[in-house]
Amino acid sequence: MQTKEDVYQQLQQILVEDFELESDAIRPDANLYQDLDLDSIDAVDLVVKLREITGKKISPDAFKAVRTVEDVVNEVYALMHS
Repeated sequence: MQTKEDVYQQLQQILVEDFELESDAIRPDANLYQDLDLDSIDAVDLVVKLREITGKKISPDAFKAVRTVEDVVNEVYALMHS
């Protein structure tokens, strides 16, 4: 995952395959909780999936501020390039 677009594509794949969301519902401005109907357990599962893919530990505190798909992309991209 070299670019933010790569991160976005990977995240979209996870949300479709593991969380059974419609791919057209996944937009950068989509709110994880309101638009995509994820709950706190789903958020934890998403963090675990992202950790498996990136090989990096994702801080729960950093993820608390995440609200949209774009927020997730930015957080993962920053983590990958730190």
